[in-house]
Amino acid sequence: MALQIAIGVSACLLGEKVRYDGGHKHDSYITGTLGTFFRLVPVCPEVECGMPIPREAMRLVGSPENPRLITVRSGVDKTGQMLEFSERKVRELEREKLSGFIFKKNSPSSGLYRVKVYQDGQPARNGSGLFAAAVVRHFPLLPVEEEGRLNDPQLRENFLERVFAFHRWNCFLADKPEAGKLVAFHTAHKLLMMAHSPAIYREMGKVVAAAGKNAGADLFTAYGELLMRGLALHATPKKNANVLMHIMGYFKKQLSAVEKAELLAIIDQYRNRLVPLIVPITLLRHYVMKYEQHYLQGQVYLSPHPAELMLRNHV
Repeated sequence: MALQIAIGVSACLLGEKVRYDGGHKHDSYITGTLGTFFRLVPVCPEVECGMPIPREAMRLVGSPENPRLITVRSGVDKTGQMLEFSERKVRELEREKLSGFIFKKNSPSSGLYRVKVYQDGQPARNGSGLFAAAVVRHFPLLPVEEEGRLNDPQLRENFLERVFAFHRWNCFLADKPEAGKLVAFHTAHKLLMMAHSPAIYREMGKVVAAAGKNAGADLFTAYGELLMRGLALHATPKKNANVLMHIMGYFKKQLSAVEKAELLAIIDQYRNRLVPLIVPITLLRHYVMKYEQHYLQGQVYLSPHPAELMLRNHV
């Protein structure tokens, strides 16, 4: 059953013919695979700000920090039109309760990374599209990515893991947050955070410890910022292997010598990138259920996203 988790997506990636040449850049992974699990919210800033289809191509000109949006042939400055729209649109998007955003790469309005910015007629890939930059400013914790980078299994898994985590956090905030619930949330996410950043997890622990004294909005804001900052750091094979070994420790009295040797060998194979993460995870989940390890059953790390997405089959 589809989850009602909303993700913003550049409209051309959904097959809408909104590009400057009247075409689209349909991405079947987004509409097919991700469309099964998410509510996709299309946005085309160029059309929605009043530009026609087709239209003259545009590019960014000037400084990367404050570029102008200029039509390529006629030299018309569209910066004000795009910035005015962007500020209005990000406020409208608040109603969508987005948990992520996938942008079209290289676009002068929607490109997220390494967008060409021309100075003295020479391009440098050091800019961001005007609308994409506005989204990042307005939603600083929102997981964002470009469609091209989703072809990288590690970037894809990290982005979608953050999307689901951000959704869980927003659900937590919407459900009358209090100190006790924060402790439970923090406990459930312990191993997930340990796989990304043990240092940031310790900082989060200090925030939780202070919750009993002051569980106000500032405290929850601080925790949410640490949560998303920590998850943005990639879970490497070394860090994942450490977490897997930690989980194995819960079964030291139940597993036979042969089972321990098998599990250690699989974890080592994963550490050396000979098998994907799903292999040791599957075996550990088997032991979690077999021996009714209730603490581990509550750990998000063992199932941070739907298995059907197969994200851990390739990392």
